[in-house]
Amino acid sequence: MKRKKNLLILLIAVVLIGIIALLVALKGSKKATFEQDFHVADTETITKIFLADKQNNQVLLERVADADSTADTTWTVDGIYPVNKGMMRLLLETLHDMRIRQQVNKNAVPQAIKRLSANAIKCEVYQTRYFINWFGGRIRLFPHEKQTVTYFVGQETQDMMACYMYREGDKVPYIIHIPGFRGYLTPRFVTDPMSWRSHNIVHWDVTKLQRVNLDIPATPEESYTVLRDDNGFIFQQNGQTVNNFDTARVAQMLSCFHNLNFDEFASQVPNSNMDTSFNAGPRAILSITNTEGVTREVKTYIKYNNPTDSLVMRDDKLYETFDLNRLYAIIDNKDTVLIQYFVFDNILQPASFYLGQQSSTFAKE
Repeated sequence: MKRKKNLLILLIAVVLIGIIALLVALKGSKKATFEQDFHVADTETITKIFLADKQNNQVLLERVADADSTADTTWTVDGIYPVNKGMMRLLLETLHDMRIRQQVNKNAVPQAIKRLSANAIKCEVYQTRYFINWFGGRIRLFPHEKQTVTYFVGQETQDMMACYMYREGDKVPYIIHIPGFRGYLTPRFVTDPMSWRSHNIVHWDVTKLQRVNLDIPATPEESYTVLRDDNGFIFQQNGQTVNNFDTARVAQMLSCFHNLNFDEFASQVPNSNMDTSFNAGPRAILSITNTEGVTREVKTYIKYNNPTDSLVMRDDKLYETFDLNRLYAIIDNKDTVLIQYFVFDNILQPASFYLGQQSSTFAKE
């Protein structure tokens, strides 16, 4: 008898909790208007975003629990590469801040839908949802990933202050903007995977560095290695420790790896231009290893102003034959990029620079 009574009390409690949860949900839904819920209110719950256009370009942006130690973010591009942190932040802010400026005029709806069908960028948003989500999120149980909304982002409006957008499930498209922002939102929904990739090479503090090696093939005697030891770092040439190195210059070089980035991917550079530079072999090979055993390699190559310069004027000490601002580089034997002398000048100095035998000249020799 007592057992039946306890079961009845438990059943009543469950029913009451369910009724309360339903009332809370209904109350919350009455407060929200259509205009208010067009955006993504909680971007922290977004797990992935899929973008695709009509030219068969597509990219998948995913939030990951543990990013690779070389990454500068916890998002990845197509499940492989770390994402560009600034672009990712801007897209999330856009999804959160965008609002309906107005509904497309009834007479213009057919034309707007036609244009969206032809040129719109598809944006699928996936978020973490809970099978049990009671009391305004105070009780959340059984999380799962769910596609919560799909947008079709169209062209800009005539005043360039908004764009046309259709949300899957709606009856008509809308004109969307961000209040206070002057411009339209379409350029923020980028479908090129390369554009989304981070330009960061390493993001390691000095305390995380284990080994830095610079190999200069043309002058091997100028190659060197900096190794961590119990008392800090030691400087080596040809495997032999050198004691009289300039500690200030070495410290300045090591500090450059705190946030080392390349300028851009060289995907738009004609192959003939790169072939001319790469056939001459690398100017320097930089290898950086952290305390966790992760190594990044950067091979640098001269970038000629014109591919024929190297044939007409072989003396690369004549500045007019090559680019004074940028070099080519191959990272980890995978990605061909452009790097700036301004960023790498302190890193690409020869051993003699750290031994006090010359000033900073290697980068522009």
